[in-house]
Amino acid sequence: MKHQSLQNPRTKYYHQDFSKQHQPAPGLQSKMDPVPDCGEKSYQGHERLHGRKILVTGADSGIGRAAAIAYAREGADLALTYLPDEEEDAKQVAELVKQAGRKVVCIPGDLSNEHFCKQLVEKAHKELGGLDGLTLVAGKQTAVERICDISSEQLRKTFEINVFSLFWVIQAAMPHLPEGATIVTTSSVQAYESSPNLIDYACTKAAIVAFTQALAKQLAAKGIRVNSVAPGPIWTALEITGGQPPEAIPKFGQSESVLGRAGQPAELASTYVFLMSDDSSYVTAQVYGITGGIRL
Repeated sequence: MKHQSLQNPRTKYYHQDFSKQHQPAPGLQSKMDPVPDCGEKSYQGHERLHGRKILVTGADSGIGRAAAIAYAREGADLALTYLPDEEEDAKQVAELVKQAGRKVVCIPGDLSNEHFCKQLVEKAHKELGGLDGLTLVAGKQTAVERICDISSEQLRKTFEINVFSLFWVIQAAMPHLPEGATIVTTSSVQAYESSPNLIDYACTKAAIVAFTQALAKQLAAKGIRVNSVAPGPIWTALEITGGQPPEAIPKFGQSESVLGRAGQPAELASTYVFLMSDDSSYVTAQVYGITGGIRL
C-alpha cells in the first residue's frame, strides 16, 4: 500500500490572500479566483453509499457541490437543486455525477417558494425511483453593518431559504423516507460565534441547530437520523456575492481560523458522507463543526 505523506493543515489548501472580487448574487464559482476546491480531482469513493437516492440542495457550488460529488463517488444516485442562474455550475456537477456512473436529476428552482419545495421532492422521488436521504445545504447570506439597514425583504428571504425551506422539503419528503433514511442540514459557526454584520443569517443558523435537534428526537422512533454540519469560514460563492464586505475578501478566514486560512468545500465532504452513511448509525441530533479550530 502506498504511504500517504503527511500534510500541514495550514498549507494543505489555498492559504494566500484572495483577490478582491464581487459577483451579483447568486454568483458562479467557476468565475471565482481562485475557484473553490470541491474535491473534483481529489475525492475518492469507497462504495459507502451504494444504491442510495439522495436529494441535495445548493448542489451547484461550494459545500453542496462537494457533498454531491462525494455522494456520487460513494455510489449514490442524486437529485440536485439550485437556482436557474446557477445552471452553468450545476451542469459541471451533473457531468461529474455521470462520470461516476450514477444517475442524476437536475431540478432548478427557488427554495423560498413553498410550492417549488413540494414539487422538488415529488420529482426527485419519482425520477430517482425512491428517496432515502436529504442533504440541505442551500443558504442565503448578506452582510449588513447596521440592523436598521436590514430590509424586510432581505429578512424574509433569508429565513425562507435558510429555515422555511427545511420545513417544506422535509414535510413533503416524510411520506417517502423509509427506516434508515438520513437527513443532514447545514448550520454554521455563526450560530455559536455570530458576526455583528450577519445578524439575520446567524439567527437562521441558530434556528437550524434547534430544528435539527428537535427533529432528530421526533424522527428517532421512525428509524430516521437527523444531524447537521456547521461550517466555519469556507471559500464559496456565498462570500463574494454579498456574504462578506468586499474589503474583507482578501483576508477572508485568516484571522478567524486557528489554522490561519479559509477552508475549502472539499474539506467538508467526508463529514457529509459519514453522516449520510451507516457508519454513523449511532449518531443523531448532533452538530459537527468544520471550522478551522473555531469553537462551537
